Amino acid sequence: MDVIPAIDLLEGHCVRLYQGDYDRSQVFSENPADVAKQWVDQGATRLHIVDLDGAKAGKVVNLGAIEAIAHAVSVPIEIGGGLRDRTSVQQVFNLGIQWAILGTIAVEQPQLVQQLCEEFPGQIIIGIDARNGRVATRGWLETSEVLATQLAVQMQELGAAAIIYTDIHRDGTLTGPNLEALRELAAVISIPIIASGGVSSLTDLLSLLALEPQGVTGVIVGRALYTGDILLKEALRAIGPGRIQDIPPNLGFSTFA
Repeated sequence: MDVIPAIDLLEGHCVRLYQGDYDRSQVFSENPADVAKQWVDQGATRLHIVDLDGAKAGKVVNLGAIEAIAHAVSVPIEIGGGLRDRTSVQQVFNLGIQWAILGTIAVEQPQLVQQLCEEFPGQIIIGIDARNGRVATRGWLETSEVLATQLAVQMQELGAAAIIYTDIHRDGTLTGPNLEALRELAAVISIPIIASGGVSSLTDLLSLLALEPQGVTGVIVGRALYTGDILLKEALRAIGPGRIQDIPPNLGFSTFA
């Protein structure tokens, strides 16, 4: 399972929000590119970037910081926040970004999503951010009547490469992932699901492994990495390739004796 560090950009800084509240942000670094290099140096094979200003404005805002990150590391990057037209999507792809994460337009302009999936096959990920099972849009400032499971099925049919599912009530709270919601989502789609929101410990990461056979192939970790509650190297050893639970335990005696 992929462990994907999150880099949230607000006014050019690396921050974390609490439950998506822009008024409850904490700055962790003024140089996001250095943060990106730090995670890659510790073993990250993929990065998750959110342009928080872009999510509010409806267009890419932190272009300079995004470009700096893309130039600083060689691992694949996925980015979301404000990607609501073809121009914005092409803009980030021109920087060398591997995946574009679409959120608001998945609800408001599904035909555009289909066009983008056809034009950029395998590069369009749908970000489903939910409150109580219903999809939030426009930087989490609005909540629609659309059910997360319904949107996931529709986006799979339109050609989305994967779904990133975020439980807003748990995001930035270190209260653990919403396993039941992830199970419900995995039961209705076959494309990969990336979990996001609330991961606070290695125990939380290990709990997600039970969902890997159902299609939960990755997890985005944010605040817990920045606070030190989770060390990336340990997280990779816990659920990444060659994870520690695949190694037979040394019980001090032979099971064949």
